Amino acid sequence: MATGTFDIIHPGHGYYLQESKNLGGKDAKLVVVVARDVTVRKRKRVPIVNEVQRLEVVKMLKPVDEAYLGHTTNMFEIVEEINPDIITIGPDQNFDLDAIREELSKRNLKAEVVKITGYKESPLDSSCKIIRKIKETEFHEDALKHC
Repeated sequence: MATGTFDIIHPGHGYYLQESKNLGGKDAKLVVVVARDVTVRKRKRVPIVNEVQRLEVVKMLKPVDEAYLGHTTNMFEIVEEINPDIITIGPDQNFDLDAIREELSKRNLKAEVVKITGYKESPLDSSCKIIRKIKETEFHEDALKHC
């Protein structure tokens, strides 16, 4: 199980999801939980793409077998429903892994928690970098006609 915002899809997302699936071995099934808009606002920023569209795009990605929206109040509810063998945390996600493991143990969930440490570097390898690039770019009137 992989989790994230997946606001503006970039190569880092693809890398994270493929690495997550690879951890499960040859016949692994990757389930992805997409953060709800309310959660993204609390933890990061206002999302550019709404949760329904983010979920739709994540479902289209090659490594993903299933995808769901997370819960709005308790992130462990969806974990209980899915009951994964492995939960991956992205390299840019700031979670206390020991606290997650402790909460899983309290709920009698046996999932291994793994931080994906590698990252697919590229000039626009985060949603924030993409947003900044858009804001910095000077658009000419004729270019805007096609948007």
